[in-house]
Amino acid sequence: MHDRKTLSLSVAALGVVYGDIGTSPIYALRECFFGEHRIEPTQDNVLGVLSLITWALILVVTLKYLAIVLRADNKGEGGTIALVALLNPWRARRGSQRYLLMLLGLFGAALLYGDGAITPAISVLSAIEGLSVATPALHALVVPVTLLIIVGIFLMQKRGTGGIGALFGPGMTVWFLVLAALGVHGIIGSPRVLAALSPAHAVDFFIRNGSAGFLVLSSVFLVVTGAEALYADMGHFGRSPIRRAWLFLVLPALLLNYFGQGALILEAGDGIHNPFYQLAPGWMRYPLVGLTTFATIIASQAMITGAFSLTSQLVQLGQLPRLNIIQTSGDEQGQIYIPAVNWMLMLACIALVLSFRSSTNLAAAYGIAVSSTMVVTTILAFFVARRYDWRPGLVIPLAVLFLSIDLAFFGANLLKVMAGGWVPLLMAVCIFTLMTTWSRGRKLFQSRIAEDEETTQELARRVRDDPPHLIPGTGVYMTGGDHAPAYLLRHLERNRVLHQRIVLLTVQTVDEPRVTAVDRLRGWGIAPGIYRLVIRYGFMQTPNVPVALRLSEQLGLDIDIDDVTYFLGRATLIPSDTLPGMALWRDHLFAFMAHNATRATDFYGLPPEDVVELGFHVEI
Repeated sequence: MHDRKTLSLSVAALGVVYGDIGTSPIYALRECFFGEHRIEPTQDNVLGVLSLITWALILVVTLKYLAIVLRADNKGEGGTIALVALLNPWRARRGSQRYLLMLLGLFGAALLYGDGAITPAISVLSAIEGLSVATPALHALVVPVTLLIIVGIFLMQKRGTGGIGALFGPGMTVWFLVLAALGVHGIIGSPRVLAALSPAHAVDFFIRNGSAGFLVLSSVFLVVTGAEALYADMGHFGRSPIRRAWLFLVLPALLLNYFGQGALILEAGDGIHNPFYQLAPGWMRYPLVGLTTFATIIASQAMITGAFSLTSQLVQLGQLPRLNIIQTSGDEQGQIYIPAVNWMLMLACIALVLSFRSSTNLAAAYGIAVSSTMVVTTILAFFVARRYDWRPGLVIPLAVLFLSIDLAFFGANLLKVMAGGWVPLLMAVCIFTLMTTWSRGRKLFQSRIAEDEETTQELARRVRDDPPHLIPGTGVYMTGGDHAPAYLLRHLERNRVLHQRIVLLTVQTVDEPRVTAVDRLRGWGIAPGIYRLVIRYGFMQTPNVPVALRLSEQLGLDIDIDDVTYFLGRATLIPSDTLPGMALWRDHLFAFMAHNATRATDFYGLPPEDVVELGFHVEI
């Protein structure tokens, strides 16, 4: 039974985890010999490049990610944010090591949005380019058909991935089997290509080609793009299914296909310009275009879903403003849809296709974001290993090895910045600026309103000494900490009325992926009729206050959900250049984000008819 479940999860992982790296054979080897930084397709160069590809897959994917990084999990979850959370940096002092590591991790997360925009563009574009290989007269249709498919992918997101997701695993299984079969077909034609398994050919390649060989690394790197997904999606499938899928199917299929393409280049020489499609017999090229398109749609879907998940985590951790997060499944909490992110990525993909118009041109923009993220992952994993006392005698040499490899790939991709690599970097800088501005702005905002707040004990004393008029029911006041919010005090002073039962409620996101229902609610009494409650969620969970309040019975506090009025403070922010804090343009940016953030009523799942908003002004 256990083996059957593992097999089922391994097949499912093929459709989510390996979509990106699994579609790299469409364009990776082609870019090495026919791209911008191409190298002559001589026998020595072909064997050298194939050796580099082989050992990149073994060292980066198999050893670094599958054997080591997957061990750095946060309660079973992986990814950049989970790795950052293991360092517990959210309350670190500004300028401290943990604070700087947090900023590094957030920038790594911002880089993933660039990857999320480029992956659908380059994957679908490279798939549809197969039409021009089968029939050159169809070349003019490549860009229009690519745009139609990309728009269709993003329009599909609001329906959720539950139904079509069932096809992902079996579909990618067929894909990898076809990759392997095509590879074997090519290797049979020139078996001498298997000599590239020796790392000596990689060393010889650098000795012979020097700086030109270093430039080719930016194309070789395309074979490992998608490796971050192995770590990010660990929580969905677990270590064992991901590892088994890689070792028993994905890695062999990829190596066979790359070697098959290399064998074709050795045999045909100048007659090759797109080895992936030309590896297939003529009768198979149109069906292969269809299968390749399906595989790239799966790869695109996985990246888009990853962007939704990443955004949700950043929102929960207070690094981005509240966004409209829609659950697309009643059974699986991880299946979400975020309209703002969806449309942003769609527009970015369309702009990339229209600007670059070919996967070869777009390959120049691809790689810099992923290679940067891999450097960040290595650095963060090293500090996590130090914090949790992993074997220092083993950790330091491995960190040096992996960082050397990552920096080599990063350096090669850095040379492509002017050719398009600036696109994902610009996206990352913009998103990082939004995150740091929002995080800093929230802290400044909270410090400003704290001046008008009272402790819960002072509120209890005020109510006791000057009792207001009480009305039936429960009044729930949202507050950011252990104090009475300023809008509650203004309401009390002006209206002289309160509910019979007052609940000061804080929704708290902890440094864990999930909090169980048993640990969800904490609370205590402050004074007769006044209570303090804290609802705790993990950074991968979506809050729902009314549902959580039903757990109040566990605390001996029986709250009738149908007789609750929720009070929220609605601040109007006034940017000012006379107060210390941020630059004025960042004040305006923070005010703009706050104004356009999803209303707290919607974000916390509050019934609109039971919500009262009390407005106030704050200078920042």
